[in-house]
Amino acid sequence: MKVVLGTLKNKGDELATFLEPRVGAKPSLSGDAIEIEDEEIREGVKPRQVKTYIKRFLFMNGVRKNYRVFVSGKELTIQEIELGEEEEEEEKKPEKKVEEAEEEAKPAEPEEPEAPEEPEVPKAKEAEAAKEPKAEKPKKASTKKPRAKKKKPEEEA
Repeated sequence: MKVVLGTLKNKGDELATFLEPRVGAKPSLSGDAIEIEDEEIREGVKPRQVKTYIKRFLFMNGVRKNYRVFVSGKELTIQEIELGEEEEEEEKKPEKKVEEAEEEAKPAEPEEPEAPEEPEVPKAKEAEAAKEPKAEKPKKASTKKPRAKKKKPEEEA
């Protein structure tokens, strides 16, 4: 099995050590690819599962959004997604918005701590409500359909 790293060459050693316990074989790093001997791979490990392991590795390193993993036969390819200028700006904007929101929230808190307000109810209404017992609501009919009664076999004499 072969894993072509593409632009992820600098993390090839880390990926190899990450995959080793999962596939049951020691991957060998050569240039821009990782090779794993098919005979040494643990029984039942398929290229599709190795793809999932690679995606988990990318996620743990925080670069999952920037890469795609393709499987063709016994060869896996890690390809960097080329983001357009607009998409790169959109990724940076949410980070700035979060920082701005945190800065705005900090000065607002120390100004005035607000006490929870009690709803204003005229005391006359409270007195009337205390005197009158609460009316019971009528019970609603069941939404289930009634079952048909079993017919008893008539005895012929």
